[in-house]
Amino acid sequence: MNQYLSPVPLEKAYRLLTHGPTVLVSSRHDGVDNVMAAAWSCALDFAPPKVTVVIDKSTATRALVEGSGMFVLQVPTVAQLQLTEQLGTTSMAKDAHKLQHAHAELFHIDGYDLPFVAGCSAWLACRLVPEPHNQQTYDLFIGEVVGAWSDTRAFKDGHWQFEHADPAWRSLHHVAGGHFYAIGEPLAVTPAT
Repeated sequence: MNQYLSPVPLEKAYRLLTHGPTVLVSSRHDGVDNVMAAAWSCALDFAPPKVTVVIDKSTATRALVEGSGMFVLQVPTVAQLQLTEQLGTTSMAKDAHKLQHAHAELFHIDGYDLPFVAGCSAWLACRLVPEPHNQQTYDLFIGEVVGAWSDTRAFKDGHWQFEHADPAWRSLHHVAGGHFYAIGEPLAVTPAT
């Protein structure tokens, strides 16, 4: 187990996504695990905390989410750029050993029958809030966050620590066609006088 893994209070869980990172979506159903990358996710509500993520009909992960009613959103780091790209461009339908070929390391958190991707900076375990119209029409899934954790080297005391962390811990932001940015330098607003 990661010695830096720390629970995040659910009332602060939204902060893990408000900076707009690319996420890895993982799920498990009937003994099958899969992970995909998604650029379209965001925090939706505070209490209870909810998130949204777009999961295309063609993905194997979607069938697992619909079957189990559970999924994890995790925030990959700059150090995981190649992993994120490979998980986002390789389909389990075409490569049954996708996770092994990508060298995706999964771990378990007690109380959650879900696959968590090692090396990320944040993890949000979610219970699917069924919205069949949104899911079928827009591929939009809503999840209630039932557990949240961070790696304290990147997020602690309710705040991201990018300015103090090794740059390899910065989050990824997908633009298009395999082109990503890492989150930039912090800026502070100066109070008006």
